[in-house]
Amino acid sequence: MQRQQVIDKERKRGDYDLFTSKLYWVLILVLLQFGFILFTYIKLREQYINIQALLSLVSLAVVLYIINRPINPAYKLAWSITILLIPIFGGLFYLLLSVNRTRQRFRNSVRASVQESKEHLKQDPSVIERIEQISAHAAPQASYIYNLARYPVYQNTSVKYFASGEEMFMALLDQLEKAEHFIFIEYFIIHNGIFWNSILDILKKKARQGVEIKVIYDDMGSIRTLPSGYAEELSKYHIDCVGFNPFSPTLSLRLNNRDHRKITVIDGHTSFTGGINLADEYINKRQKLAGYWKDAGIMLKGEATWNFTVMFLQLWKQASGEEVDYEAYHIPPEAFPPHENEKPDGFVQPYADNPLFSEVVAENVYLNMIHRATRYIYITTPYLIVDNEMITALTLAAQSGIDVRIITPRVPDKKTVFMITRSFYEPLTKAGVKIYEYVPGFIHSKMMIADDDYAVVGSINLDYRSLYLHFECAAFLYHCSEIRSIKEDILDTLSVSEEITYESCLQMNRPYRIWLSLLRLYAPLL
Repeated sequence: MQRQQVIDKERKRGDYDLFTSKLYWVLILVLLQFGFILFTYIKLREQYINIQALLSLVSLAVVLYIINRPINPAYKLAWSITILLIPIFGGLFYLLLSVNRTRQRFRNSVRASVQESKEHLKQDPSVIERIEQISAHAAPQASYIYNLARYPVYQNTSVKYFASGEEMFMALLDQLEKAEHFIFIEYFIIHNGIFWNSILDILKKKARQGVEIKVIYDDMGSIRTLPSGYAEELSKYHIDCVGFNPFSPTLSLRLNNRDHRKITVIDGHTSFTGGINLADEYINKRQKLAGYWKDAGIMLKGEATWNFTVMFLQLWKQASGEEVDYEAYHIPPEAFPPHENEKPDGFVQPYADNPLFSEVVAENVYLNMIHRATRYIYITTPYLIVDNEMITALTLAAQSGIDVRIITPRVPDKKTVFMITRSFYEPLTKAGVKIYEYVPGFIHSKMMIADDDYAVVGSINLDYRSLYLHFECAAFLYHCSEIRSIKEDILDTLSVSEEITYESCLQMNRPYRIWLSLLRLYAPLL
């Protein structure tokens, strides 16, 4: 009752005014850079023919370079067409974005931090042996995640699923109140309001009690939801805080690499992840979009929390520049508090995906699940913007008799992205994939479940940004009893969703369908 009264008294705040935010000044500086390029071009227009020929050759060379890069073919196609359509500036623009010293320094520092942490992530071979004895499908998935991303799979971990942001909000507050040693918080968006201020009150109290607290927020994700200098403000309360990959006025592809993860770690034994950011719309205390905001998350208690602890410390080291003693935060299993209502069962494997390494772990985990499904695959995602590999896997599964169902929002949060999502309906439904739009509002949960035995819950959308550009995280679950709760929630969500059939896709007028095809071509760049 007391907590609810505190929550009710919290004053919600709106977004920070554009003209007083860092974003405004960054946009001004970016426009000045474009202006300088245009000014240079006008001054040199007397040499137009020679300059045109030179820049056209540069664009051709850049296209050849892009074609031969080991990147997703969809990116190659989108960039190549763009550059060839504007050969004078296309190649030069790509070079300005790509050849950037700050981007290279950023890549090197992240890679170094991740590489250093790998020695602290060790797989217990007996756990892998137990999976191999139970399932010929789950064992290769667990081995892939460990061999390529270096995150072990565990037993001795309980899982609690939350079918809404409201449910996870209350559980998160309860667990934060129990913290005794340290709290790590890492989110794409932190927004002053009921959700974050309720957490912040607990963090301030815990800091006074001597609990170590570290907070990471994505600088671009929170650029209009937190004031400039927010880290310094939190330091007054003895809370360490950094903004990841600070937004700068330089033209660089580095700005694409955002920290989209959602992680809370408490004392090394309890952790949270999912699609839920620390903002009021995620708990339906602020109506950002029409209708209900549907989201989901999970709480882990046990050994698997160590993976999330290491994930957090990886980016903390890079963003803060501090040295990290990983083992100081490693809690031995015998020191874990006894489980309350949840009993450890099944196998749990939290993992992260890093856009600065060549392996696309997030997409491949999804693809492995799709390829190994024998009865059904259910997916929830706010964005359905997929590459040829994912389309092929989904259509092959559907054509093989697997029940493939995907739930997307009826209410969009970004209109262009929503149109691109709908552009993928036609080829997928034609192959037998069943697509549903969540009628009550916006669905933001990112989950995949297959055959009652396998599930992934985390921050990873089915779009190019999540699969190729963002830092992401999730947990692979096998043989956990809570997978039944995930399935029940998805079935409940399907009951209030409307199926989009192939016939209804064909009923759209032809100009609009052509427009959607063009948008789909440029989906990797949006």
